[in-house]
Amino acid sequence: MAQGQDSFTPCSTTFFSALVQLIPCRTAVAPFSRIPPSEPCCNALKALGQPCLCVLVNGPPITGVDRNMALQLPDKCTANFEPCNLMK
Repeated sequence: MAQGQDSFTPCSTTFFSALVQLIPCRTAVAPFSRIPPSEPCCNALKALGQPCLCVLVNGPPITGVDRNMALQLPDKCTANFEPCNLMK
């Protein structure tokens, strides 16, 4: 077994299906939005998980999505996620 295997779980879904799962969050991550994430958004985020959120924020640009706001979703939804490492 590889060391650290328990501490990292890869995203088990594709970029597109992860994006579709987070559709309830679109108003909360729109550029300049002041709308807090809804309960359905937070539930979707928690179901998706931190590895898949990181895949989304590090993936190709998504029209109408502010990456920094997407990175704030775990805090706003009280999801106990590790921060994503942004790849530039």
